[in-house]
Amino acid sequence: MNVLTSITVLGLLIFFHEMGHFLAAILQGIYVDGFSIGFGPSIIKKTYKNITYSFRAFPLGGFVSFPDESQKDINPKDPNLLKNRPLHQKVIVISAGVMANLLLAYTILILNVTAIGIPYDPDPGILVLATQPNKAASKAGLQPGDKILKINDNTLLAGDQAVNFLVNEIQNSSEENIKVNLQRDNSFIELNLIPENIDGKGTIGAQLQPNIRKETYKTKNIYELFKFTNKEFSSLLTKTIDGYKGLVTNFSSTAQQLSGPVKIVEIGAQLSEQGGNGILLFAALISINLAVLNSLPLPLLDGGQLVFTLIEGFRGKPIPEKIQIAVTQSSFFLLVGLSVVLIIRDTSQLLIIQKLLKQ
Repeated sequence: MNVLTSITVLGLLIFFHEMGHFLAAILQGIYVDGFSIGFGPSIIKKTYKNITYSFRAFPLGGFVSFPDESQKDINPKDPNLLKNRPLHQKVIVISAGVMANLLLAYTILILNVTAIGIPYDPDPGILVLATQPNKAASKAGLQPGDKILKINDNTLLAGDQAVNFLVNEIQNSSEENIKVNLQRDNSFIELNLIPENIDGKGTIGAQLQPNIRKETYKTKNIYELFKFTNKEFSSLLTKTIDGYKGLVTNFSSTAQQLSGPVKIVEIGAQLSEQGGNGILLFAALISINLAVLNSLPLPLLDGGQLVFTLIEGFRGKPIPEKIQIAVTQSSFFLLVGLSVVLIIRDTSQLLIIQKLLKQ
């Protein structure tokens, strides 16, 4: 049930992204001829008012399609074709998906704060959210739910400061022993953690967060509601952007933390076990990730289409079709190849698969 919940949430976020493009075009009177969730052959397809709506076999994305002059009964100079619209209107359509995801994430955070409340300041220590199989953390015996209290006899403080301190210790202690004191339920345990060396930096294969208390308090007024929401939204957006920056500045280390669809669904299932709060947090986080991912300047993504459109605006004419096709095809194989690799890796790390492989 938790897996089904996370898949449903992921599908809804993709739907809202594509709906952003769709509405931005329709409200400007631009012709649209297709709205699809997923790729591959259509499972469900229906045409209404000259627009074909479809749900496809592989729901890992989606697209809104626009007619062009190659189709019958369309005048190449029709002002309602997307290609004939002013630059700013094209930019609005292309950017609308990203803006929809950001707006949705912000709205979800407001709902979460309104329904659940504002958490109290974190307690000292760090909470282990998840560990990767066969990585330093799991080999040392760290488990999801553990609260790390001390590192090499240094008592950890609270909040992001504690997380940053631990991350720095790990990165500077590759292949060196780190003594970890933690709390697991009502027991206090000491473990020896040896970070793996990747490009000269230590890594342990664990997802960490501040030791947030479960208790919350209701907001006193609208000002406090939006102040806390702004803080949470900015924090999630900044951390997501920093994560993608790391792919450029430190690819070999950051790539270990990349998650494909399988891992995303698994994380969503784990968060959904926490109830409505976990589901809302998962939805907001993935919605922000979809926005940042689609902003990347890759031809198949919104960011790439925006680059093509801006270049066209500066040149006064479209980029030659052969160049667009070559770049788009290269991007397609890159993204599909990366997705396949991540799916295989993440599937192989699922607990049930690990058990089958050991039989």
